[in-house]
Amino acid sequence: MPADDKISHAGTPDPPGGHLRGFLDSGATGPIIVPMSQTKRVVFVVDDEPIIANTLAMILNNAGFDARSFVEPFLALEAAKNVVPDLLISDVVMPKMTGIELAIHFRKEHPECRVLLFSGQARTADMLQTAHEQGYDFDILAKPIHPAELLAKLRS
Repeated sequence: MPADDKISHAGTPDPPGGHLRGFLDSGATGPIIVPMSQTKRVVFVVDDEPIIANTLAMILNNAGFDARSFVEPFLALEAAKNVVPDLLISDVVMPKMTGIELAIHFRKEHPECRVLLFSGQARTADMLQTAHEQGYDFDILAKPIHPAELLAKLRS
């Protein structure tokens, strides 16, 4: 299978050719599986600051991604039951659940989901070290991040 034909669980409209129409009309349930080459990459952006989550999602949507913003990590976990993202971008320091805890949940449930963390706080290093000791390694970017730098990281 070519690299651009990864599988995504995205509840998207029929791709060109409509080969999913019979499946949908049959009353089947569950996530729709569509080759990635026919859909936008789904990105979940999680930050407890709505302006940051919404702005990053808007930048990513304008760059051709299907980005969805969340200010509550638990809502992102719930949404992933219906649409598994290709990428999770999360702030590290959040009040109800850290971005590292969220990333670990995603890796356990959806190991194919890439994780990118960002933070503007110094205490992040200790949290990353704890995750590393548990066998999890995550990419991290410093806040604030320039949109061009973020897009370059996503495309690498």
